[in-house]
Amino acid sequence: MLDFLLTSDAIMALLTLTFLEIILGIDNIVFISIAANKLPEHQRGKATNVGLLLAMVQRIILLFFVSFLVGLSEPFYSIKTSWLSVGISWQAIILFAGGLFLIYKSTSEIREKVENPSHDEDQVKSKPIKSLSNAVVQIMVIDFIFSIDSILTAVGMTNGLHPNHNYTLILMIIAVIISIGIMIGFANPIRKFIDTHPSVQILGLAFLILIGFMLITEAAHLSETELFGKTVGAIPKGYLYFAIAFSIFVEFINFKTVKNKKS
Repeated sequence: MLDFLLTSDAIMALLTLTFLEIILGIDNIVFISIAANKLPEHQRGKATNVGLLLAMVQRIILLFFVSFLVGLSEPFYSIKTSWLSVGISWQAIILFAGGLFLIYKSTSEIREKVENPSHDEDQVKSKPIKSLSNAVVQIMVIDFIFSIDSILTAVGMTNGLHPNHNYTLILMIIAVIISIGIMIGFANPIRKFIDTHPSVQILGLAFLILIGFMLITEAAHLSETELFGKTVGAIPKGYLYFAIAFSIFVEFINFKTVKNKKS
């Protein structure tokens, strides 16, 4: 187990996944803060911390559930025609549907953040909260919604790294715990940084489109799909890591350029 966690692939997946979990968790922090700010001041910090801890618990539970489904790789139905051959399994269904969901969700989020960035916040602000228990219930609902794309991202980043699904499950759990811990300790600085540099969150959502596409091709590859006589191959995760690292490097250069111009 330790040998796997210390491999370059596992370390790169852990770093990339933790970064993406934090970026994806920004909206979660904002909405939890909005819900908590409706409470008396002495309860706000408690509501925020409880909300983030609940987010961690919900994501870990969902990780177990989704990982179980992804592990069901035996085909239960096959399609064979003159131009298409595919063995359908629960693993392929989860990966394919998850990929489509990530592409749809991230594209919609990018559009909404560019054209109407305060839409979701206005909806949360309009919901009344009268007690700490009400706030916790609303925070749990918000956490669940934001957990879905987080879990699919984790599956996309780690699927296929090791033949033993338990190893990749532990890697995903570690990334979730680290990211939630960072958000609990640095929620305000992270939120202020994203407010100052909104392009970072847009960049994170753009990464989800790549991960979504990779999940779709992974589903086709694992179900041994043949299209017009051509087998669909898996996209090496190294390509994804390189694209993300290069994009972050370009964004860092942009930060430095803008900062130098202001100074």
